[in-house]
Amino acid sequence: MAACSVSPLRAPSSSTKPKRNSPKNPELRPIETIKTDLLFNFNTPFELKQAHSLVIKSNKHHSVLPLSRVASVCALTPSFDYAQSVFEHVDKSEIVIWNSCIRSFAEGDSPVNAIHLFYRIRCADIRPDSFTCSFVLKACSAARDVSNGRIVHGLVEKLGYGSDLFLQNTIVHMYACCDAMDDARKLFDEMPERDVVTWNIMITQLTKRGDIGKAQELFDVMPERSVRSWTAMIAGYVQCGEAKKAIELFTMMEEAGERANEVTVVAVLAACADLGALNLGRRVHEYSDRCGFRRNVRVCNTLIDMYIKCGCLEVARMVFDEMEERTVVSWSAMIGGFAMHGQGEEALKLFSKMSRIGIRPNEITFIGLLHACSHMGLVEEGRKFFASMASEYGIAPRIEHYGCMVDLLSRSGLLQEAYELIKNMPIKVNGVVWGALLGGCWVHKNVELAEEAFKHLLVLDPNNDGYYVVLSNIYADAGRWDDAARVRKLMRDIGVKKTPGWSSVTVGCVVHEFVAGDGSHPHAEEIYQSWEKLLEKLKLSGYVPNTSVVLLDIDEHQKENVLFRHSEKLAVVFGLMKTPPQTPIRIMKNLRVCEDCHAALKLISKISDREIVVRDRNRFHCFKDGFCSCRDYW
Repeated sequence: MAACSVSPLRAPSSSTKPKRNSPKNPELRPIETIKTDLLFNFNTPFELKQAHSLVIKSNKHHSVLPLSRVASVCALTPSFDYAQSVFEHVDKSEIVIWNSCIRSFAEGDSPVNAIHLFYRIRCADIRPDSFTCSFVLKACSAARDVSNGRIVHGLVEKLGYGSDLFLQNTIVHMYACCDAMDDARKLFDEMPERDVVTWNIMITQLTKRGDIGKAQELFDVMPERSVRSWTAMIAGYVQCGEAKKAIELFTMMEEAGERANEVTVVAVLAACADLGALNLGRRVHEYSDRCGFRRNVRVCNTLIDMYIKCGCLEVARMVFDEMEERTVVSWSAMIGGFAMHGQGEEALKLFSKMSRIGIRPNEITFIGLLHACSHMGLVEEGRKFFASMASEYGIAPRIEHYGCMVDLLSRSGLLQEAYELIKNMPIKVNGVVWGALLGGCWVHKNVELAEEAFKHLLVLDPNNDGYYVVLSNIYADAGRWDDAARVRKLMRDIGVKKTPGWSSVTVGCVVHEFVAGDGSHPHAEEIYQSWEKLLEKLKLSGYVPNTSVVLLDIDEHQKENVLFRHSEKLAVVFGLMKTPPQTPIRIMKNLRVCEDCHAALKLISKISDREIVVRDRNRFHCFKDGFCSCRDYW
């Protein structure tokens, strides 16, 4: 690399007027400024030697040089020894100077460089101190380099730093980060002294690996807990899909007098989103405002997600609009939210606004856009978005994007095109993609393609009960009862059990769950009596039970009884009974809403003057004044 420009100033010629010194013209800056720049802004060993020469000629002390910069410039070059010769002339300990360089490497993008520098220091017979070891261990953790981590661990013991609790914790963390959990646990068990940090390291790493059982065992016996201990467990349960347990733990944390931090808030809001626990989500939102957490972008993004998944799209948009700073995650969450709630036009408008202000979309943005197109039947728009991913943004479509496209085409009746897309996919097809085609075959009653999709699903995802049920329903809908029975027998033979449909509604702070034909609820008798009264009003308003959705070989009266006991109907009736007039009823459902319940809920929203929000497996349905946000396309 060329040396820094230090050419002498030229005297102006007699025919030109002298120019003023200008910072924009480096040749015309004062010599003292150039010297200062050279002393503090050298970037190569050659430039360092120029600066060093300047120090010697000026009879200045070597300490005027930025010693950490000297170390970083020479650390990984043949000029390592030259840096040492500079350090000989300063009072500061040499290892302290090198430590700053190792730490910078360890915390930067190339932690391997910290390990390389550590070996150079050892070869130069410079004795590392406890800080040196901690920084190198941190680098080993970041680089997932357990081999060198073990060597540093041995050196720690050899140099007599084994009683340093901070170093011991760093070693435990290194082993855990490098997937050597047995070594981490062995060291943890053997440590003569442990603090709350030691316990937190183990619990956090176990939860990250999904080993929530072992994490809970440690959590139960730890002598002292911090907010980080509680947060690690709460986040771990959310990660494992046990949102209810996460919320229970948060309640215990509050009872213990521990105040949630921003990380806790994010984990609890994620649990509320999974469960649809709107009341708790609102309370956490208020707590975040009081604590000033709304300046945290991640907290705001999680709030948006929580409100979307709890059926409060307007509040989510309010949080979005009030954000001081928005990331692509914020925009993508809002776009996906509009898609889930059947407001595809708003999703596309928001994307246009996002593009105008220069926010570059990512993979998640396009999943939201393709979902919006799928839920509205916008085939051409979906094709354009899918094509633009690679052509305009350089984003290679992932399996999720192909799944969205197959879903869009299948819902729109373009089953053959969807099938051709699957056959020509450049990546390995999974069960979700074939499942999207199977779902389209159910809607459009295509038995032949359904059988083709199911053939692949038997190989890719043989334990997913939903696919057996869909194919059985397709056969039953076509009157092929023997084939439907054959599929159900295949399920029994393989040992696959049908997932029971359930719906839940929250009244106060209590979540009430219902399954089809539920008689176990304490208010079951009252619920069925209220349903009979409501049914009379529904029939007067034109409701006719759609028994075609009951794909069982039974008589019409029996089919009606099955329909009337679907879990979402029971949940709605209970909500009408136990909540104040004109307040929204929010229902969570684990399966797709059937056509009969969809028609009934539209009428119930009109008769009762209630907004009824149902979150099913695929999307939200907002029933109001006899209409649904999905426009009967789902």
